[in-house]
Amino acid sequence: MRLLTFSVLRNYKLKSFFFTHPKRLYSGVIQSKLDVKSGDTSLVEISETWKAEEEPDLRAAVLRDMQVFPDFVTEEEEQSMLAELEPYLKRMRYEFDHWDNAIQGYRETEKSKWSPENQIILDRVKALAFAPGSGSGEPLPHAHVLDLAGAGHIKPHIDAVRFCGDVIAGVCLVSGAVMRLAHAQKPHLVLDALLARRALYIMKGCARYSFSHAVLGADESVWKGRKVQRLRRVAVICRSQPHPQNK
Repeated sequence: MRLLTFSVLRNYKLKSFFFTHPKRLYSGVIQSKLDVKSGDTSLVEISETWKAEEEPDLRAAVLRDMQVFPDFVTEEEEQSMLAELEPYLKRMRYEFDHWDNAIQGYRETEKSKWSPENQIILDRVKALAFAPGSGSGEPLPHAHVLDLAGAGHIKPHIDAVRFCGDVIAGVCLVSGAVMRLAHAQKPHLVLDALLARRALYIMKGCARYSFSHAVLGADESVWKGRKVQRLRRVAVICRSQPHPQNK
């Protein structure tokens, strides 16, 4: 199976023509989930190799642009999303020949239609990650579902601008993982983010384009000195539409 970003590129013009960002009123329950506008800073850690006096403005920028929101979905919401996804995912096999060699041990799909209950969750993600006036742009009409095997990992890479815009927002299901960001020109400038089960992460700006990002494999998955057990992980990822000049 080839990475679905090829189909994103092929179908983008047709899909974007029919898609407009939904304008909907959120219930009190959804609004209460949106009261926290910034992530938990304790879930993003600067490496010891990045000295405090080095590039302080860049440090502040990447901490602003890489945010993690713990317990963004409840256990019940997680089970609801998995119940909808599993019938599709279980028919696929895990792949180890990603088109640009960035991912090992994965299966994936795209999904644009959800049950009403799960659409509420996706709307909540979009309301936080693509808030009006934030400059984040409109989200793509589909979510990218990436199922990473326990033995799988994502190698360091910087996302291609022709496939999506400035913001990606992912809900982490089934288990957690450690994401590592390393500066493209100064690779000793490193930070790790703990993407716990049921958390939402939002990456934008310099976290997307000045830093590579990777999901660490089992041997490297350590958070603040403690081993993080790598199990199967499912991420439901919303992305902003690519800028017209990058299509």
